[in-house]
Parts: sequence; structure tokens; C-alpha cells
Amino acid sequence: MMSPLKLHSYFRSSASFRVRIALELKGLDYEYAAIHIARGDHRKPPYADLSADTLVPLLEVDGQKLSQSMAIIEYLDDLHPTPALLPADALGRAKVRALAQSVACDIHPLNNLRILKYLVKELKADEDAKNTWYRHWCREGLVSFEKQLGQLPASTYCYGDTPTLADCCLVPQIFNSQRFDVNFDDLTRTMAAFDACMQLPAFQKAQPSSCPDFEA
Repeated sequence: MMSPLKLHSYFRSSASFRVRIALELKGLDYEYAAIHIARGDHRKPPYADLSADTLVPLLEVDGQKLSQSMAIIEYLDDLHPTPALLPADALGRAKVRALAQSVACDIHPLNNLRILKYLVKELKADEDAKNTWYRHWCREGLVSFEKQLGQLPASTYCYGDTPTLADCCLVPQIFNSQRFDVNFDDLTRTMAAFDACMQLPAFQKAQPSSCPDFEA
């Protein structure tokens, strides 16, 4: 029997949002521990003493600390295989991981909060320049994502007719992209997958406005 789960999260963190989606899809109860990233609380004790990389999310389970959203989600999928977030076949798993990593490894690292802060504080980029940076790299990444979807059979979600790891990554990225007014023109399958996900209670429960630390 697994001990209670404790998720250290920030409502606006897209990486944390991914894990919240996975937890909700699998119907797992968890304690929500808010870490205010924008205020810098992740770099101060007690969280800085708990987290090796001082990032969120961090999942505490059975006396262990797990970091990195993709690793956490696959851990949860291994322990709670229903509903599965990765296909049963090797090719399908590779396709889903490729989609997920397009977001988590290509789009997100260029546009996360610490990068945007560095652009402003260290490189003296103004607000318009920072937002232009965000929109450029996000749009470019989403266009690539759309092309990948176009090489796959038609489906309700990113891959197949149930949400996968790819959807767990896509939805938070679209949420953040909406905040920065990214151009979604011609991203037909991408936005159809997003819309389908947002019809599901799990995605609604995981979204930022449902978090206890939400700030309008």
C-alpha cells in the first residue's frame, strides 16, 4: 500500500500542471503543498532543503522524493496502470513520448519563468521583447507539434481516443500560451485535442484556477 501522496506545486507551473492532470486522470488523492515560484519561495528553506533542484513539481511518496514531471508521471503510470497514459505497444509509446518531449524538452525550457526573468533582469529585455521571445518560440514549437499530429491517424486526443502523456504536456502549454497571446492559427489538430481534454473533469480539476494557491 502506497503512503499518501504529497505534491509540491505552483498553480501556474506547467510542469506541476502535468502531474496534477495525471493524478486526476488516475483518481489519486494527494496533498497539495503550494510553493510560490514567482516570489522565489522555491529557493528558500524549507523547500530548498527538501528539493535538490529547487524546482516544482516534487512528489513525496513512501519516504521518497521524486522530481521532474515526466519521471513522476511515468512512475504513477507504472504503479497505477489504469487508465494508461502510454500505449501498450512499443511504437505507440515512442510516438507519445516524442509528442510529450516536443513540449517538455523543446518548447517549455525556452519559455519557463526563470528564463523569462533572466531575459528581463540580466539581459535587460523590456516587456514587449520578453513577450515577443515567448510567442516566437512557443508558436514555432506548436507548429512542429501540429505537423507531428498530422503524421498520425485521426484521433480525439493527441494519440488515440484516451488522454496520454502527450495530452498531459500539451494542455498546460496551451494554458500558458493563451496568457501570452500566442497565435494558434492553423493548429487544427492541436487545438482540437486541447478542447477535447478540457471537456474532461480531470483536466478541469487540475487547471490553475482549481488550485488552492490560485491568484487571478
